Amino acid sequence: MTNSPLIRFGIMAYLILFFSYLLGPLILMSITAFNSSSFPQVAPWEVFTFEWFSELFADEQIIEGLRNSFIIGFFTVILSVAMGMAGALVLTQIWPKLRSTYYTIIIAPILIPGVVLGISTLVFWQRVNSLFGLPDTSFLQDGIFLTVLGQSTFISSYCMLVFVARLQRYDTGLTEAALDLGATHVQAFKKIQLPFMMPAVGSASVLAFLASFENYNTTTFTFMDYPTLTIILSQKVRLGINPSVSALAFLIICLTVFFALVHEVRSRRAQLAEANGAPVGAVGGGFRAPKIFAGNPAAVVLALFVAAAVGTLLFAQVYDPTPAKKAFMEKKRIEQQKRIEAVKERMRLKKLRKSFKGPDIFAPKKEKSAFGNAFDPKNLNNSRPGTKPLKPGSKPVAPFGGAFNTKNLGDIGPDGKKAKPKSSTKPKSPFGGVFDPSNLGKVGGKTN
Repeated sequence: MTNSPLIRFGIMAYLILFFSYLLGPLILMSITAFNSSSFPQVAPWEVFTFEWFSELFADEQIIEGLRNSFIIGFFTVILSVAMGMAGALVLTQIWPKLRSTYYTIIIAPILIPGVVLGISTLVFWQRVNSLFGLPDTSFLQDGIFLTVLGQSTFISSYCMLVFVARLQRYDTGLTEAALDLGATHVQAFKKIQLPFMMPAVGSASVLAFLASFENYNTTTFTFMDYPTLTIILSQKVRLGINPSVSALAFLIICLTVFFALVHEVRSRRAQLAEANGAPVGAVGGGFRAPKIFAGNPAAVVLALFVAAAVGTLLFAQVYDPTPAKKAFMEKKRIEQQKRIEAVKERMRLKKLRKSFKGPDIFAPKKEKSAFGNAFDPKNLNNSRPGTKPLKPGSKPVAPFGGAFNTKNLGDIGPDGKKAKPKSSTKPKSPFGGVFDPSNLGKVGGKTN
């Protein structure tokens, strides 16, 4: 079924659409970091440049935000991993009837909005600070302290889920055997259980750091005098941003890809070692070529990625975009001058039309209408079409003998000639006065 060309084409189209939707914005943002335009944009393209990376490292606000984010992330990882591990250990040893209730309580912070967590953290520690009579400058009102506590409230729940998944594969008989052999609970945990949980510790630490680094909803209420990177970026967006933000995004994406490839290479080496019957510990000791490339395509991709990064850094040291920018600005100046000249020409023609008193040679020519303009409203009281122009002071003759002139409705006889007025009689109206309003109630000159 899957070998059908139509099925394969559909799967390929779906994958292309999915990854385009997922990675498209990141790729576009990365491209804008190399455009000399002062606003992040891909088109129109101006000049290839690395100046926005220099602008990024010269931005003190972003550097301060990065520093605060790393400090807060470090303490958040320590606190969240410790609380998550403790919660997971208690969950595996608590009375089975209470596990579901305990699990619900531990997971609840994940379901609570970050805004609520941030406000509640700020209000709670303000009350505690007032209760002990401490000044507003105490450590309980410190931005780093409040942010670490606020973020750890829900990040520790994520860490606990990671540890629970790892402990489900743990054989409790190992701990019982160590206790039977005389080891204390601390020694059993340190020598047996903790080494087994070390992969989960690494995964939970990475998860906690990334969740802390990108958090905004909770941090926006607790950062005080220590704004994180997300807070700085949100403030910059309100005031207007430049492609230095795209340069930062590009660096973060590169670091993420690099560490993902390193993890993939080490995982592939472990899988190959286990497949060949060797213990997992045999793959320790770092990366050693050429064994690292044997049956490991991720290692090849990692090597190409590192080579591309080093080549880009070397190229950035010798590349000078100044000549290209000068040529682009000259081209832009010429295009602007052309547009200005076009506007001036239109204004000149407009003024010329207003100042010209003769016939407007620029106006569009009128087409001759059918029937010699007989139905033109301007010709209703003028001379008949085709006749000579009227002399000054002479009365125009209306077309069709003035039959459509409203003043002649009662003065023209049926023969079309104007009736002569009599002293004692009214002028004859056409058609025997049938259309005279005073005759509407008479028939044959007699009243009904």
